[in-house]
This record gives sequence, C-alpha cells and structure tokens, in this order.
Amino acid sequence: MLKFVKGYMETIDGVATYPMLSLLIFFFFFVILFWWVLTASKEHIKEVSNIPLENNNQPKNN
Repeated sequence: MLKFVKGYMETIDGVATYPMLSLLIFFFFFVILFWWVLTASKEHIKEVSNIPLENNNQPKNN
C-alpha cells in the first residue's frame, strides 16, 4: 500500500511543497498560541477558568 501511495505522490508536480506548507502552518499556529498565552490578561484567564463552576445556565435535572 505504501509503495502505491509513494509512487503516486511522486508523479504530482510540486508535491514537496505540501509538507513544508503544513509544517509552517503548524509552527506559526503554535507560536501565535504561545504568544497569546503569555500576553493574556490575568483577569481574563481567571474569568474563563471559573466558567465551568458557575451554575447560572445549567438546567436542573429533577
């Protein structure tokens, strides 16, 4: 199965750009995510972390 896929992929022009493009998208996504985590305000983090503990919008199961 792998020989078939490898042989088929070698016939496509410019197929080597797809792995590089995927790596760049992956890298930039996590760099931006890391930057956002470092610059996020403490108040926002505290507010978002308390969302699961709030019971205002949950239906009661009686």
